[in-house]
Amino acid sequence: MAEREVKVTIKSLRPTARLPRYASRGSAGADLSAALDEALVIEAGTWALVPTGLAMQLPPGFEAQVRPRSGLALKAGITVLNSPGTIDSDYRGEVCVILINHGREPFVVKDGDRIAQLVISACTQANFTLTPALDESGRGGGGFGSTGV
Repeated sequence: MAEREVKVTIKSLRPTARLPRYASRGSAGADLSAALDEALVIEAGTWALVPTGLAMQLPPGFEAQVRPRSGLALKAGITVLNSPGTIDSDYRGEVCVILINHGREPFVVKDGDRIAQLVISACTQANFTLTPALDESGRGGGGFGSTGV
């Protein structure tokens, strides 16, 4: 059991859905798997929505981030298009992953393939306040490389 644990309730929406699973004790992300009736081919330079067959309920104050798997990125050029994707605590629909193929060859996703990682993270909502002026800082308005390379 992890030192800090958050209860996330999962509902299976498809017969082949698999619970997210941590690959090791020290893993920050749990592997998400594809839940497919048949193999899905993602051609080079294109993307596809891949279902996981799962819906979840996160506690208020938490989000789930969908992140790429480094092995897929290195070996095949596959990544999560909207990385990191955010699953809000009030979303109850199916968790799907937008995979993009930056590789040179078609990529085949099969049922049960580990396609992404899920990281559960605490988040804070801000209280946005309009003001006519901001406090000065050493950086000021410098951005996009203003602090050096």
